[in-house]
Amino acid sequence: MAKSQPINAPLSASQSRPLSGWRANWRYYYEMTKPRVVMLLLLTALVGMCLATPGWVPADRLIAGLLGIGLLASAAAVLNHIVDHKIDSQMARTFNRPVVKGKVSIQQALIFSFVLAVVGYALLEIWVNRLTAMLTLASLVGYAVVYTMFLKRATPQNIVIGGLAGAAPPLLGWTAVTGEVHAYALLLVLIVFTWTPPHFWALAIHRQKDYAKAKVPMLPVTHGIAFTKTCVLLYTILLCLVCLLPYLIGKAHLIYLVGSSLLNAGFLYYALKLKYAADEQTAMTTFKYSIVHLMVLFVVLLVDHYVPMAL
Repeated sequence: MAKSQPINAPLSASQSRPLSGWRANWRYYYEMTKPRVVMLLLLTALVGMCLATPGWVPADRLIAGLLGIGLLASAAAVLNHIVDHKIDSQMARTFNRPVVKGKVSIQQALIFSFVLAVVGYALLEIWVNRLTAMLTLASLVGYAVVYTMFLKRATPQNIVIGGLAGAAPPLLGWTAVTGEVHAYALLLVLIVFTWTPPHFWALAIHRQKDYAKAKVPMLPVTHGIAFTKTCVLLYTILLCLVCLLPYLIGKAHLIYLVGSSLLNAGFLYYALKLKYAADEQTAMTTFKYSIVHLMVLFVVLLVDHYVPMAL
């Protein structure tokens, strides 16, 4: 069996030398776009689109909107790979990323991100509307610049403040259909915004040593794991309450009430276990469940919208 290379071992010439021109394997570029993250964002944007209209979203608006939002989100993800490549080289979770390993150069990644952003913005500006294009671009700047370049390195509340950019897709989907901001769209943003801290802090607890080594001031590093577990629990309780609001204001129905209650009960169970009866894998299990929670929650919102059932 081949010996594994230490994380901080110097790269060989073949590893550190970028592939010439654009002949780098397309999979490296695909990896930089963080496709699983983008797909989850697009799901929330899709639900925002559908909830904005009582009928079906026009196909041209649906395709152009999702493509534009997805391309700009991908551009932001690539910028994150570029800005964070030094931090990534010190962390077990990210040390094998393409820019870190030299499989894609910083210049190539910058060009790739720029092309994605230009094409995505053009799609939204020309075939959707300017409001959506500007809001999506603002989200890119919020994530790739404000969060990644400044907040992530400056404050343990980086996730709380920077989470607004990642919570924007439901609003972007809504404005893509209606051309205006609506209070219910902002409520959908609030759900994702409230979900973000317990989601990321669970991962940060599991990777606390990595973040400490990279000198990233995540909450478990600056305030300790016990305090972070309490924050995860409190934010999860807050999330459970926020998730009730679509039903309480009459925008969602019985399917959503039952589905969201079950999902929230599961999240609360893991948050309580993390706080009071955690083992080595509880933090990562909580992190993984949080992804399922958000994904299924928005699917339930979608089903409830098209199959309304009154209590």
